[in-house]
Parts: sequence; C-alpha cells; structure tokens
Amino acid sequence: MQPRNMSMSGVVDLAAVKAAGEAKAKAEQARAEAARQGGSAAVPPSALVIDVDEAGFERDVIQRSAEVPVVLDFWAEWCEPCKQLGPLLERLAVEYNGRFLLAKIDVDANQMLMQQFGIQGIPAVFAVVAGQALPLFQGAAPEAQIRQTLDQLIQVGEERFGLTGLTVDGDADGADSPQRPAGPYDGLLEAAMSALDAGDLAGAVQAYKNVLADDPAHPEAKLGLAQAELLSRVQGLDPQAVRKNAADKPDDVAAQIAAADLDLVGGHVQDAFGRLIEAVRRTAGEDRDAARVRLLELFEVIGGDDPRVTAARQALARVLF
Repeated sequence: MQPRNMSMSGVVDLAAVKAAGEAKAKAEQARAEAARQGGSAAVPPSALVIDVDEAGFERDVIQRSAEVPVVLDFWAEWCEPCKQLGPLLERLAVEYNGRFLLAKIDVDANQMLMQQFGIQGIPAVFAVVAGQALPLFQGAAPEAQIRQTLDQLIQVGEERFGLTGLTVDGDADGADSPQRPAGPYDGLLEAAMSALDAGDLAGAVQAYKNVLADDPAHPEAKLGLAQAELLSRVQGLDPQAVRKNAADKPDDVAAQIAAADLDLVGGHVQDAFGRLIEAVRRTAGEDRDAARVRLLELFEVIGGDDPRVTAARQALARVLF
C-alpha cells in the first residue's frame, strides 16, 4: 500500500496493518498498565507536536502509538514543500485535540529512520498505530484530502485497536504561549482551504489567484493553485472514457493531457510524467507546447524537490534538446 500525493482515497487499508491481533494485545496491555498507574495525564496542546530522533523513536513513537495514532512527518530544512505541509499538519494536530500525535523527523539528522521507512522523496508522511507502520502520502496535498486521511487513520485506531487518543488540557500552556502572528495572506489562504473543504474548486482557485496577484512567488499559493486547478480539470470526467480515448488516439495531445491529469490524481505520478514526455517527443508546434506546459504544471503539483520531478525534468530536456 503506497498511495502518493493526490490519491488519498482508501489510504488506510486495514489489510496493511500487519499482525493486527498481536499489536492490539500489546496496545491493550500498555493501556492497562497505564490505568494501574493512575492513567495517562492530560497533556498541553504544545505536546501534540514533537520532534523525534533515532534515539527516542522507540519511546516517543512506538510506545506512544499504543495509546494514540502517531503521524510521522519526514522533512528537511531545504525542502520547500515541507515548509508548506509542516505548519498545516501542526495546526491540524492541535485542532484534532489529541486524536493523533504529530512526530516531526528531520531526515538530514536521522538518515537511518529515512532508510528504514524506504523514503524516496520528502515530505513523506507515515503513521504508526499500535506499533504498526502505515504509509499515508508523499508530497504536499490539499487540506481537505489530508483531513480525510487523518479521519480514516483515527477510525482505524479506534475500531481496530481501541485507541482513544490523548487527553488535552487546553489551559495547560497558559497565556504566555507564543502565538504565530497572522500573515498578510492568512485570510485568503484560509478562504481557499474552506472552499476546498466545501468542494468549491472555482472559489479555491480564485482565492489562490488573489494571493498570487499580489505575491506571484508565494509558495503555498502556487502549490494550492496547481492542485486546485488539477482537481477542477478532472472533476466530472469519465475516467474509463478518457483512458480509452487516450489509448485509441496516441497522437491526440488533448487526449494524452486529460489522461495524464487522471494519472496524477490517481497517484500514478511517473505514468503521468511519462505520458506527457512521450507526447512532447511525438509532436511539434502548438501540440508539443501544450504537452510541455501541462507537464510543467504537474511538476508544480508534486513539488520541485521530489526526485520524480527531477528525473522527469531531465527526460524532458533530452526530448527537447
């Protein structure tokens, strides 16, 4: 089970939870022990997001996953999509009020963990539930889809393992807790995310465009716009008809572009890139330019730091030059 990027439906596959019976027994044993010791104490909201390293992984992730699903955010300082996804996950961890714990792992400082999880690109998000690891998604994604993924994860934790989460003391951090200052575009970005949650893709697109009209290089707005426009393009399409049309008309650039959009939304990133690179190779003039431009737009959806984008850029350059 390795869902990627835009494809998050069914991301938490119960069949992927290995040794579920054993893990459930261990989780129940850990909760019973905690109850004998007086139960788990309430934690402040600031404790819902933690930094984890290799030395503390067993204690901070494996052991904690017996009482709450632990979401792992693999990131690095140089990763631009990480700077967009990380704050979103942190905000959701506080909003979900103890239903999951967010553990942030700097891959540059924890290479062994990165290798153990088989991570090929970041940001990459996993979960650990009752000691069992689940891949969630790789790359940034719209908030609405991340919420859906988290809801499924929490449901698995509750129904499969009886994880009830952490008790949060909302007053524990006190009035002196640092508050993130509101940014100049927070209202517009919040409007975009609200529109996505409501299924108003046109409204989301416009909200992101409003940010970019004033700040053309704004990274979160650029990523959000690329994703919202992609979702708008595939909305209402008949996937079977689109794929048949693309198969029947390999030289029809419009057919290949539509199929590539569906490939990406379905999580088949390399298929989408390969399809458009081949379209660029086979065509000329306006058709070639249309395929190239759409490919560059799909790069924006995934993020320039992703190794699949790097490889596709190199392949595109070989075709063009």
